[in-house]
Parts: sequence; structure tokens; C-alpha cells
Amino acid sequence: MDDLLPHWLPQQRWFGAKGRPINAVTVVAEHDLVAGDPGCSHLLVTVDFGEEQQVYQLLVGRRSELPQRLQHVAIGRSGDQVLYDGAHDNELTHVLLQLIADGSEEGGLAFRRLPAAEVDSDLTGLVMGAEQSNTSIVFGERYILKLFRKVAPGVNPDLEITRALAQAGCPAVVPPLGWIETELHGQTTTLGLLQPFLRSASEGWQLAVTSVRDLYAEADLHADEVGGDFAGESERLGAATADVHERMRNLLPSRVADAEENAATAKQMHERLDAALEVVPELAPYAEDLRSAYDAVAGLPHGVPVQRIHGDFHLGQVLRTDAGWVLIDFEGEPARPLAERVALMSPLRDVAGMLRSFDYAARHLLAEQPTAPALEYRANEWAERNRDAFCTGYAHAAGRDPRDDALLLRACELDKAVYEVVYEARNRPTWLSIPLGSIERLVR
Repeated sequence: MDDLLPHWLPQQRWFGAKGRPINAVTVVAEHDLVAGDPGCSHLLVTVDFGEEQQVYQLLVGRRSELPQRLQHVAIGRSGDQVLYDGAHDNELTHVLLQLIADGSEEGGLAFRRLPAAEVDSDLTGLVMGAEQSNTSIVFGERYILKLFRKVAPGVNPDLEITRALAQAGCPAVVPPLGWIETELHGQTTTLGLLQPFLRSASEGWQLAVTSVRDLYAEADLHADEVGGDFAGESERLGAATADVHERMRNLLPSRVADAEENAATAKQMHERLDAALEVVPELAPYAEDLRSAYDAVAGLPHGVPVQRIHGDFHLGQVLRTDAGWVLIDFEGEPARPLAERVALMSPLRDVAGMLRSFDYAARHLLAEQPTAPALEYRANEWAERNRDAFCTGYAHAAGRDPRDDALLLRACELDKAVYEVVYEARNRPTWLSIPLGSIERLVR
């Protein structure tokens, strides 16, 4: 097994260290979940990069012969068996649902279920294909089990936050039904989270993109005149976000930052810019203006509210249900250390993330093809209309308009755009114009 994983792991979309040389992969914990053929083992493996180690969670299936439907997740042959990613095998994954339903605890793995939760364990699982950093299995369109692939010691924020909000009756989150945990480096560590599957919900990103397409298809109408106008939904989303922020502030740690902490926040922004300039020279013309925006944060006085936040907030992290907007995936940016993801920050970081997402929804259709000035104008009109609507909805629910904290909001948005510049340069160069264009507009 150890000799197969160094080649297989970097090919997985959820592997967080692509391109880095692997010194070794070591199995640090192994537990048989299903005996026989097919069989399945739960593994925690340590990936050694030399100066750093990362822990990953695997479900390794075993079969003497691998059916065609599982060929794409083969790991390799070990003796007379083929090893493969068992998360994709619906003949095996139902055991996870059964163990959670039973509240089992065995072999160092604990399967927890909330006392009030009823879990039907007689369902077949199907892996969702769109995720980047985790693997989610949908059972009978009733439940979704998210397996955290990269594991950090401690309680995952997605479980911690949704459990606190759901227990307080927050309607804008999906409540946890159960979870999987183990001990890692002396800490209780979350491995998976079971929640209801909202099968009739629509993803915010898809709704927003449909609205943009409707606008582009009209020759003469403005954004507020098109049948697919999204501004009403954006305003409701802003209100839902503010409500979640207020509940998080009341239920979880919160305080106000002093001037020294504001200076430290600005310093981190400068450091991220320094690193980005090394990767993307196209940022250089904006560096001075970016630094001025960050310096304004360093000059803020004592009293900036900080609290637990979503941490990776965008249109792909919200669902529109019949009852309203629901926020999902509270684990923050999985690539960041857990200590950073649970740190107290200004909720304006989440606001800035959503504002950036509106820009992406408006402009990504134009990024890979020559554009007419009329479409550029429409993209800007759609983005500004929905950005304003979101802030208006947030202000009505929160009692304070995020645009009133213009210096901090602008710096947070620029900081996010700098992150996006690096991401696009490395992964989607044809999209680089989106965050660069936003930076140019914001620093004018």
C-alpha cells in the first residue's frame, strides 16, 4: 500500500499538495470496516514532504476483480487483490450510514448520532462529483455524508458551527445529524459530517449565472428590467448572511480588536501581497495602491468587531430552498491550517467574499472569449446591482450597512482579489483578467 499511494494521491482532486515532491506515505491508523470480497478499510495516512507533513483520510476497497464502474478509482494491485477508492463503491459505503445510525464505536473510530436524529440506514450511497477538497456521499437523496479528506487535529468548524447554530434554531443552516471522529495527536478530530440532503435546493452560483445569461441575451433591457433579475435574491441572501453572523457572534466567541490587532491584520495582508507579487508580475502596477488600502486597516482604532465567520463565502456555498437561503460548508478554506480557520475575524471578510463572487458570476462567461463593450457594460451593471442589493439586505438585518465600514471592506475585498489572482494564474490563466480587473476598479 505505502508504495502505491505516493503515485496515486497527487492525482486526486482533493489532494491539497499537488506538485510537491512526496518523501513517503505512511499508514498511521487502519481499521477494517467490511471484511471479505469486496472489503473496505478505513485509513489515516501521513504524507511526508520533508519540512511538513499532512494527514489524509482514505477508504480503501479491496476486490479480486474490479468491475468497470470502479476502474476510474483504482489505486493498484496488492497481491491477489485490486485496491481502489472505496468511497465510490455503493456496495461498501452503506456501512458508514449504518455505523452512524447505531452510534457505534470501534477500532479507534467513533460514529456519533445526535440523540434526536432518526437515521434510515437502508440506503444506497452515490458520490457527488463536483467537490474539490472533500468527498461527499449522498444516500437515497435523504442524507449527505461529507468525508474530510485532509484531516487536521481538532473539531472541524463545519460540525462545530452548524451544531451550535442548529441547536439555537437558526433556519439558514443545515443541521448535523451525526458525525465520525477519532483521536489524532491527542485531540478529538472530526472525520465526517452527516446532514440532511436538500434535494430540491438550487445552488446560488447556478442561479446567479442563469440571471447573467438572461441579461446577456437581451439586446436593450437593463439588469432591473430582465425577467431573471437576481437582485431580490441577493438582498434576501444579504439578510440571511447577517442573521447567521449575528447568531455566530452571540453563540460563539467574539470580541473587539484593538489597534495592535488591526496592525497585525494589515501586516498579514501585506505579506500575502508580497508572496503574490513573486508569482504574478501583472500585480505590480497596483502594488502601491494595494499597500495604501492595507495601511488604512493598520490605522483603524480600537473597536473593530471580530468573531467566528464562514471563512470561504461565495455563491457556491449557499443554497436557495423553498424556505429561503441556506449557508453551507462552514469549514473555511481547507488549505489553511485549522488554527487560522477558527481565528476570530471581521465578518466583513465574508461580505467581501460574496462581493467578489458576484463579480465572478457576472464576468466569467466573458473571460475566455473576446467581448463586445456592450457585454462588458452589462457585466458591470449586473455585478454592481447585486453587490448593492446584498449589502442593502445585510444592512436591514444587521442594523449597520457594511458599506459604512468602507476602508476595512475595501481592504478585505482587495485581499481576496489578490488571493484570486494567484489562484487563476496557477490554475485558470484565461480567468486572470477577472480579479485583475476588479483590483483596477477598486483602487481607482
